[in-house]
Amino acid sequence: MKANTHPDYHEITVTCSCGNCFKTNSSMAKTTLSIEVCSECHPFYTGTQKIVDTAGRIDKFRQKYATKAA
Repeated sequence: MKANTHPDYHEITVTCSCGNCFKTNSSMAKTTLSIEVCSECHPFYTGTQKIVDTAGRIDKFRQKYATKAA
């Protein structure tokens, strides 16, 4: 490998808005990083994600094709 072509990796601390902190390696010059959502508080990973159907599209679809299937 050529010298001085790859960035230097060092350990940084990542802090989420929920209060979760963890360490990872990065090429960033900063030693701390603040994020809004992490895997501890993200709805997809915690299982609290809900599907919101504000327009009733699923019900409209079922009503439209329920008569044709029966």
